[in-house]
Amino acid sequence: MGDVLLKSEIIVIDKISYLIRSLKDKQQFDNHDESAKALGISSATWPLFGNVWPTSIVMALKLGELELEGKRVLEIGCGIGLSSIVLHRMGVDITASDYHPQAQDFLDRNIIGNKLPPIKYQTGNWETENPLLGKFDVLIGSDILYQPAHAQQVSRFIDLHSNDGVQVMIGDPGRENRSRFTQCMIALGYKHHFASFDEQVNQKGRCKGRILHYQRD
Repeated sequence: MGDVLLKSEIIVIDKISYLIRSLKDKQQFDNHDESAKALGISSATWPLFGNVWPTSIVMALKLGELELEGKRVLEIGCGIGLSSIVLHRMGVDITASDYHPQAQDFLDRNIIGNKLPPIKYQTGNWETENPLLGKFDVLIGSDILYQPAHAQQVSRFIDLHSNDGVQVMIGDPGRENRSRFTQCMIALGYKHHFASFDEQVNQKGRCKGRILHYQRD
């Protein structure tokens, strides 16, 4: 992991403790990560994947609202992959995806650290296609709409990898691109509704936002 500093923390989801190893803070940057440079990932955006964002904790807490038995699930922009780890422990058919070249390494280390079997992972770059991904019954993501271009990119990516009758659940802390994303999803034929949340996620404070739900009949 180059010269970056890491931290370990315990995150409790539904009374189960998960040991999560992540970047120490948002100032970390691996100068030797040539693959990130090739993807245009700057020093400012490089560490974003490697932190446990408050909305990702909320998403992990809300997973019980989904009917997942027999479903194929994809987490997009997984980052550290907390939701994927939780679903993997539950025995759900989950595939984690991210475009950051070190996301899989962090995910695998956390899977091992929680004494779980290997998890499925695929590259998920919203600007390109990955034919190995295939299609899914449920897609989830948390705090992924932080760039203006993401509204259209993410909606197209979701539609490309969705089975008929797909359910989509996105945790959003109030990003400005949320409304535009919903408009893009409606244009692609998805119905939608949302539920507000205000959750205590750790000792430092609460997280407010909305869980966005989309479904294609």
